[in-house]
Amino acid sequence: MRSIWRRSRDGFSRMRSPCASRLRCTSSSGERMPKASDNDSRFLLLGEALASHAAEAAHRDDRLAVEGDSAQAAVAVILRATPGLEVLLIKRAHSERDPWSGHMALPGGRRDDQDTALLATAIRETIEEVGLDLERETRFLGRLGELGPASNRLPRLMVTPFVFGIAGEAEAFVASPEVAEVFWIQLGELRSPQVHSKVQIPLPEGLREFPCYRVAGEVVWGLTFRILEQFLEIHSAL
Repeated sequence: MRSIWRRSRDGFSRMRSPCASRLRCTSSSGERMPKASDNDSRFLLLGEALASHAAEAAHRDDRLAVEGDSAQAAVAVILRATPGLEVLLIKRAHSERDPWSGHMALPGGRRDDQDTALLATAIRETIEEVGLDLERETRFLGRLGELGPASNRLPRLMVTPFVFGIAGEAEAFVASPEVAEVFWIQLGELRSPQVHSKVQIPLPEGLREFPCYRVAGEVVWGLTFRILEQFLEIHSAL
């Protein structure tokens, strides 16, 4: 049902479903091979649905660009073409310098000066964090609306999610010290009322409740929860 890569003292260990297998997206000469995701009708429909939301997202981004007071970041919503579709999540490693230390997240990060666009940021961060080359191994499906942190105590950062489809045999792995584990989670599991919950987060003004998913023994809340809810709303309408 899900695959998990976990960092350990001796390296990386994998917990995986019995039916999972390693994907080769390139030949021995390095040339791109056809991907199972290229002709997946679910990805075709989803790409059309995301395109219909592009104008609204672009309008919102134009307004935020005029304000010009936020840093930019991008994340990748990567869907694996298993029977129920799975989404890739990571658990961030613990670090005192990271305001999202230990949180569940999507692959991604801040835009660097070298990035020609936010899409390039998502591609670069994903291969650095989980070893997936989005340019070679996935089908680009579209983008979601830009989102920012819900709390003033967090860095002022506007995040653009980009959506990709990948073949059902694909595997991600822990490729960065910033990542502790990777998870493939079924979309159907995220829709289940059993995983919808609340989590109490300590803030300077006291404890505050936030909506969350409780999956794979972890809590998914905050910006990642909001991005996934936005995506699931679009996907559910198909």
